[in-house]
Amino acid sequence: MKKLPIPAMLMLFFSVVSTAQNIQFTEYDLPNGLKVLLHEDHSTPIVAVSVMYHVGSKNEKPKRSGFAHFFEHLLFEGSENIKRGEFDDYVNNAGGFNNANTWYDRTYYYEVLPSNQLGLGLWLESERMLHAKVEQVGVETQRQVVKEERRQRTDNQPYGRLLEETLKRLYKVHPYKSSVIGSMDDLDAAEEIDFKNFYRDFYRPDNAIISIAGDIDVAQTKTLIDLYFKDIPRGKGDIQRKFPQEPLSTREVRDTVYDNVQLPALIYAYHIPAQGTKDFYAVKMLGMLLSQGESSRMQKIIVDEQQKAAFAGSFPLELEDPGANICFGIANLGVEISDLEQSMDAVIGDVQRNLISAEEYQKLQNQIENDFVSANDKVAGIAESLANYEMYYGDASLINTELQRYRKVSREDIMAAANKYFIKNNRVVIYWLPQPKTP
Repeated sequence: MKKLPIPAMLMLFFSVVSTAQNIQFTEYDLPNGLKVLLHEDHSTPIVAVSVMYHVGSKNEKPKRSGFAHFFEHLLFEGSENIKRGEFDDYVNNAGGFNNANTWYDRTYYYEVLPSNQLGLGLWLESERMLHAKVEQVGVETQRQVVKEERRQRTDNQPYGRLLEETLKRLYKVHPYKSSVIGSMDDLDAAEEIDFKNFYRDFYRPDNAIISIAGDIDVAQTKTLIDLYFKDIPRGKGDIQRKFPQEPLSTREVRDTVYDNVQLPALIYAYHIPAQGTKDFYAVKMLGMLLSQGESSRMQKIIVDEQQKAAFAGSFPLELEDPGANICFGIANLGVEISDLEQSMDAVIGDVQRNLISAEEYQKLQNQIENDFVSANDKVAGIAESLANYEMYYGDASLINTELQRYRKVSREDIMAAANKYFIKNNRVVIYWLPQPKTP
């Protein structure tokens, strides 16, 4: 048998994997508006039960930031039929695990359980949707938990406020300007009625997707879903989906933030299109070119060759409305932040002036396929992917066609995206500096 060169073997492998991957699923709606997605996979005796709510930090009212993230914590407190603190016990005692996460656009809860415990997962999530305890004792407990989380992960973490400080300068009118974790002042000012209203407004079946993947029988699963969710009433009132859009940026914004850090950092934030648009795929590939892997442009040139930075990278935020791309570099000891800025501008400028090589382009395609397959090689990943595609794009079947969108992005498209979005009058520049020494 003739041996293929290693790159050719990798290309063949990813081509075969991506072509062969065809995730089948059943999709339907309950009369109360709950969207249901079911993927049957008997390879292992486990099941992932997840519910995604179309609510994130962008849905919060002024002076009430952090509510979406707060509810991620609060809704583990218990319900009318689950005592406080026992939510996790049910899952752990069944041999499973659970978690949740919040973002600007959505909140996601999931349990991974032995497949014979499917009913338990559905019952827990139905309790969360209908009977959650939104009362003062739980509010006060989780208020302190969230405040401590903010102290540990944001306020007392080096560069921990980076995203918060950057987006509030990049956005002026869109609610993406508020951080997901929220402010301590807003958490302290919130009253019990505020939390009850938030729960009523957003935790409802017509604002949710239940996505189940794993060792299930679809017909039996439908029966269980009817049992636990069919009678939950549809929510009242409309949920805001349209938000003020940022005006076209016409000038560069510069600022300085002082923090308890040892090494200065440089942040660029660019306005980019919403996820799912053609230009977004080009911007995402641009970010991978600049920072994913040891041979990426910023790593190879700025970190390894020039040794101007301990770290440098570029990361698009995948958001429902037009989002942001963050470029972030931490200067090496003794390197002036202005020197790091020159190097980052030069790397970006090269992509704006010159097409990337065919080899780099093929590497990007291989990385995308590898990342995509890895994200969907477990039932928990499939459940989340199905929910994401349904919520953001209204089409869960994109899980099987998403790679085609990346394949349609050409080298010219990547160059055009760099020239359209990574320009000075479309960005915020922040010098993140150590606190000045005081006498």
